[in-house]
Amino acid sequence: MIPKVVLLPGDGIGVEVTEAAKRVLKYVTEKFNVEFELVEKLVGGASYDKFGTPLTDETLQACFDSDAVLLGAVGGYKWENLQHNLKPEAALLKLRKALGLFANLRPAKVYPQLIDSSSLKKEVVEGTDFVVFRELTGGIYFGEPRGYNKEKGWNTMVYTRFEIERIARLAFESAAKRKREIVSVDKANVLECSQLWREVVNDVSKDFPNVNLKHMYVDNAAMQIVRDPKQFDVILTSNLFGDILSDISGIITGSIGMLPSASLGSKYALYEPVHGSAPDIAGKDRANPIAAISSVAMMLEHSFEMNKPAELIYSAIKKVIADGYRTQDINNGDCKLVGTRVMTDKIIENIEKIYNEQALGVFTL
Repeated sequence: MIPKVVLLPGDGIGVEVTEAAKRVLKYVTEKFNVEFELVEKLVGGASYDKFGTPLTDETLQACFDSDAVLLGAVGGYKWENLQHNLKPEAALLKLRKALGLFANLRPAKVYPQLIDSSSLKKEVVEGTDFVVFRELTGGIYFGEPRGYNKEKGWNTMVYTRFEIERIARLAFESAAKRKREIVSVDKANVLECSQLWREVVNDVSKDFPNVNLKHMYVDNAAMQIVRDPKQFDVILTSNLFGDILSDISGIITGSIGMLPSASLGSKYALYEPVHGSAPDIAGKDRANPIAAISSVAMMLEHSFEMNKPAELIYSAIKKVIADGYRTQDINNGDCKLVGTRVMTDKIIENIEKIYNEQALGVFTL
């Protein structure tokens, strides 16, 4: 059966980076004689403009019928004044909930050649390589009751043991394959919800005796990520805290235009670059496609167990960076400044070159 991938370019630069990711996906899978069925649908503001809703039933059904979803970005100034359920971002929340995407994985890795692009000192950020496991379908973003009037607004933070346990187990499994270090982030000193979180994480840790577990309050974790990011390997945290900490983690690496993400469930998976729709540069061939292309690599790894094609993409990206090619967001003044299309071209050229160099193309999946 041919694997089916639904492409949701979305808004702004999402359209450009998704096109770049599609080109790379087609190129690398052809190298390994693998065929994918690619289906493209509207989502976010683009969907609202045409259908009056940010996510149609038809698009959602296509995602249900897929093996993986690749999303570009949603949102923009144009739709900021819409009511909450019609905003482009509502599509993403609905997708996560409907597809049961309970775990968001966001790597924070510093490329040696891009250390100068970070806002932190070289000696602080050099060697940073960790991943944030953010619970994605529970917590304050989905808790009821919620609402507001002219006098007050209210939201409810709720977690069940089941919700905490499944994300914790996934994070521990990843930590066991990495450096066997995991930091669980909460606010158990003031939140009952976090007290349950800590209790469940402790229970799960008993099944992973070789993984060292450390607990950290969220305010301290935010400070530590900036002060000494190298101390982290796997960070496990809730929806709200993960939203904030993964953005902090992303920006210290130099540019969120470099960072991919994976949202995983028991049956479905969605992959997307960390960055937003950047309407100010949309259509100007200035967007960095590397995050979207890296998201393709994550998709090949996690959804299709195609590790060698994924490694080929990662290697090509590293080579392009090492050769000095930069988009504007990672421009350090001493580089070869290129646009979205040329950066994609260079990555594809290096996929071809590395593929031919490694065992003369003798690859097996």
